[in-house]
Order: sequence, then structure tokens, then C-alpha cells
Amino acid sequence: MGKAMQPTVLDREECRKARLSRDRRFDGQFFVAVKTTGIFCRPICPARLPNENNVEYFFNKIAAFDAGYRPCLRCRPESAPYSPAWRGVEATFQRALTLIDNGSLHHQGIPCLSERLGISDRYLRELFSRYLGMSPKKYAIYNQILFAKQLLHSTQLSITDIALASGFNSLRRFNDAFVKAMNLPPTHFRESSPSKTAEHYIDITVNGEIDWPSMLDFYRARAVVGLERVTANCYERYFILNGQRGWFSARYLPKGVLRVKFQLDDLRLLKPLTVKLKRMFDLDCDIEVVEQHLSELEPNLIQSLGLRIPGVWDCWEAGVRAILGQQVSVKAAISQLNLLTQTLTSKQKLHFPTAKEVANADLSFLRMPQSRKDTLTRFATHISKNPDSDPLTWTELKGIGPWTVNYVRLRGLSEPNCFLAEDLVVKKSLKIFNQLSTKSVSPWGSYATFHCWSHQ
Repeated sequence: MGKAMQPTVLDREECRKARLSRDRRFDGQFFVAVKTTGIFCRPICPARLPNENNVEYFFNKIAAFDAGYRPCLRCRPESAPYSPAWRGVEATFQRALTLIDNGSLHHQGIPCLSERLGISDRYLRELFSRYLGMSPKKYAIYNQILFAKQLLHSTQLSITDIALASGFNSLRRFNDAFVKAMNLPPTHFRESSPSKTAEHYIDITVNGEIDWPSMLDFYRARAVVGLERVTANCYERYFILNGQRGWFSARYLPKGVLRVKFQLDDLRLLKPLTVKLKRMFDLDCDIEVVEQHLSELEPNLIQSLGLRIPGVWDCWEAGVRAILGQQVSVKAAISQLNLLTQTLTSKQKLHFPTAKEVANADLSFLRMPQSRKDTLTRFATHISKNPDSDPLTWTELKGIGPWTVNYVRLRGLSEPNCFLAEDLVVKKSLKIFNQLSTKSVSPWGSYATFHCWSHQ
């Protein structure tokens, strides 16, 4: 198999300087493999720095794993922030990575994944060979092993539950695959015996500072009664994931992690839940780089450090919230969202209404203009037929314009560079912070939007 292409440009000298200074800005951007120990690390690893002649660099932890290196026990590369290194490569490959990271190959084969991507099996394998130098299946297995290692460190789940949560159908298969990849049994990575508590939780690393109180305030003002609950230091909600109902509660701990308690009938959903929560709470963002860029433009823009993008569960929910919020206050929009949720779902099993439920409903009970009800119906019909459609195409639907689409990109996709320049509050802020523009705030327009909103 040929050598994999590197997805971005970062030369050896840059890597050397970054690891010698343990520069946090490069955490997750690349990984340092030490030939003499057979270990690979994050560039911020506190271990003694190896000689440059004994080092090689990888842009992806899976590639380091495939080259025969094992993850460091001190810096835990499996918990490193998501790297943006794949931006700029083919969109199909990026989507394939996302689907596999979410466990798509746990319950379906390569042919089903290829069909979902709209490409042939052969082309999918070509993409993985080109960019990673390995097959999709091999990538998936390494991904499962690294997630299992993360669970061993950050949860109280039993080894059997971890095997299931990481996508293995039996404990024996899990143990065999783990030992083959790590040269050590799973029990070696358990710092202590798991407690007998019935509560399940996972600790997810936060990359840098987070203004958790401000994020909770934002969610509190927009919470759906019965579906979401926001306390002084905790956010919790019910959800539907892959057709199954679940619940989670997230609380920030001073040691730099988000502790997430969860209830799942199927533990195989833990990986996609973790991926979704990292995106929803914007945990991987290098917030220091963002704030440095924005403060250089406008020194008084940032009132609070660690302000991140408070996402929503998915693009469908973001779209509904955006449509109901067209030309009305947040309070008025949430009032209608509560009415929609309570009318279309069961009080015993409250959930965010599905696209099919909204598309088939008589929305006359909503207290808003008929044109907006029609827009919501058209949107629901479209999503029920095209659940994976790109929000950028939604402007083809009558009643959905750039503001609505950008709101979805901002909160449904958590895109980092979505500056809502036409938003009323942002427009007012631009009169004060006149150095801000779509061009100047790039590539951190989304964060500029939230900092503008913080001044209202």
C-alpha cells in the first residue's frame, strides 16, 4: 500500500518547535511518535522530550497507531482535541470519517456505507488508501480501540460494557483486538476497580478555558420545558439517537473535563453521543487562538474568556428554532417551540418533534403568521425526505433565507466561521465595534457573533 497523503501542510521544523515548547495551539494538530519507546504522544505531553532523531510525526492518531506505535499513558492521545487537518480534502472522505467515527460500521458493512455516501466500495477504499494508507475497516477498528481506551480511563463502565460501547459484539473479540493493538490487556489501563454505582458517566476533555456559566445562561433562555433542564451548573435533556430515546446531564468540573451522566438502552450509542456532545458544547475549539484574533481586532469585544458556541442537538432542531425565531424575540420563539413540542409528543415520553411528525401535523394551534407555519411544514417535509441535506440548499424552500441557514450552520453544525452580520443585535454591535466585518473576523466569525450577542 502506498504512502498516505498528508491532509495539510505542517513541516517538520514547525512540529519540532511546537513539541519543544509544548505549544497548546498544536494539540490535536499532529502527534509525536518516539522510535525508541514505540509510543506516540500529543505535542503537549509532559514526559521527557526525546531526541529529534528518534522522532517521527503523524497528522492523525490512527495513522500513528497503524505504524505500530502505542498511545502514551500520560498524555492520552485518544483524548486530544479533534484536529481540523482534514479540512480541504474531499467532502466525501470527511463525511466517511464522520460516519465511521459515529459507529456506522458497527451495524452495517462497507457496501451500506458506500451506498449512503453515494459512491462505490472501490472508490471508498481508494479514498482511505490515499489519505490514510489503510482500509476503512482497519480505520474503524483502530477507532474502536482508542475509544475503548478512553472509556477505560474516563468512565466507571465494566470491561464488558466497554466492549459493547466501543462496537464489539463479544468480550472475547474485544480482548483479542485490544491486546493485538496495544500489546496489553484492557485491565492494565484501569487505574482502579469501577465503583458499584448504577450511574453511568464519561469525562470528556475540554480544550482550554470554557465559560460554562454563560453557556448555561444561553441554554436556559432557550430551554424547551420538559425536554431540557438547566440548573445553576448543569445542563440536561432527553434525546432520540438512531431511533432510540436517551438522556444526559452535563456538568463542568474544575479539572478541565465535562462530566456527562447518561442513560442509554444500547451502549453502542455512547460513541455517537460523545461525538455529538463534543460538537454541541464546542469542546475541541482552541479558544485561546480565537480570542487572540478577535481581541486584536477589537480589544473591548471580549467581556468573558472561554465563550464557546452553544450548539443544539442537530440541524433539524436548529432549523425549527430558526424558523420559529424569524422576526420575533427569543421569548416568543421559545413559547411557540414549547407549544409545538407539547402538542405533538407524549408527556410520558417527551422528545423534540421529528420532521415526519411536524410534516403530518395540522399546525393551526401555533400562534404565528400562516406564512411561517407553511414554511415550517415545507421544511419538515423536505427533511423527512432528505434527512442529510446540506443546509446551504435550504434557501430553495420558500420562507427560508440566508439568516435562517446561517443560524443552522452556527448552532446545528457549529461551524466556526459563520458571522451573522445581518442579525439585528450584531448590526447594533457593529456600530460600536467598527473593525468587525465578515472578512476581518474570519475564520472565527461564529465566535464574533456570540461575543456581539453578549453585549446586548
